[in-house]
Amino acid sequence: MSVLVYAENSNGKFKKSSFEAVSYGFSIAQQMGVPCVAISIGDVSNDELTKLAQYGAAKVLTVNNDQMKAFVNQAYGSVIAEAAKTEGSKVVVLSSSFSGKGLAPRVAVKLEAGYVDGAVSLPDMSAGFTVRKGAFSGKAFADVTLTSDIKVIALMPNSYKVVENAQAANISAFAPSISNNDFKTMIKEIVRAADKVSLPEAEIVVSGGRGLKGPENWGMVEELANLLGAATACSKPVSDAHWRPHSEHVGQTGIAVSPNLYIAIGISGAIQHLAGVSSSKVIVVINKDPEAPFFKAADYGIVGDAFEVVPKLIEAIKEFKSVNA
Repeated sequence: MSVLVYAENSNGKFKKSSFEAVSYGFSIAQQMGVPCVAISIGDVSNDELTKLAQYGAAKVLTVNNDQMKAFVNQAYGSVIAEAAKTEGSKVVVLSSSFSGKGLAPRVAVKLEAGYVDGAVSLPDMSAGFTVRKGAFSGKAFADVTLTSDIKVIALMPNSYKVVENAQAANISAFAPSISNNDFKTMIKEIVRAADKVSLPEAEIVVSGGRGLKGPENWGMVEELANLLGAATACSKPVSDAHWRPHSEHVGQTGIAVSPNLYIAIGISGAIQHLAGVSSSKVIVVINKDPEAPFFKAADYGIVGDAFEVVPKLIEAIKEFKSVNA
């Protein structure tokens, strides 16, 4: 028996969410008294694979062949499911990332497993196997009890801390039996913004809305984000007006984020936007309208003109950094 964790990589480098998933999987494995096994698909160096052992993977399976160079949902799902059967894994953990949201249910179906998406804490095994997840667009929690023999859990990014649990690096190649049926649908190209912080995984997000009045005023949002090492985001009306790319749209119909800090500038806080950001640990709202709905959801709020408040905030951060350099 074991706990299997799928470690997602981007251009040969593991994402922070992968280390979260391995840390989470290791904790579950400790409770069950079984080893934690990680699987990596794609061209990843041995040095990078060794990092998975630092966070609790007693064994790392690697799949690297020409067929698997490009991400194919169905094929990746088949490989992960086969690895779970080979390793006798009763629990399979994936990150609830872009690809994870598509992979996890496929893996669950292939393994005839119970499935929980958006898990935010470790399972309670005191009387069964109960997993807490976000519900109603992050407004509540649901405790889901899995009674199936095999369980698949998709972990919400930024919901579990990265913990070092160093193990001896046991890296071995895994050769799955891949069917041509798994490649009926292919992705021709994936274009990533390599120079930006990944929005779904960002620990800090600086977001702007219509209160910024136009795309020409986004410089201060980007400057603030750069100072904080944050990702930039926007509300739906902003992306619809083509002020910002749709890849930055957060909300119910956009990207759901769960950063440690979400700064909303000039965003009123419509319910559709709140649905995508309510899982944020801390929400800071800057808006000149004291009646803006977003203030009801905010941990901290500043009633003021963004064009006055944000430059002062930028200067304060610069001063703080210079003093503490």
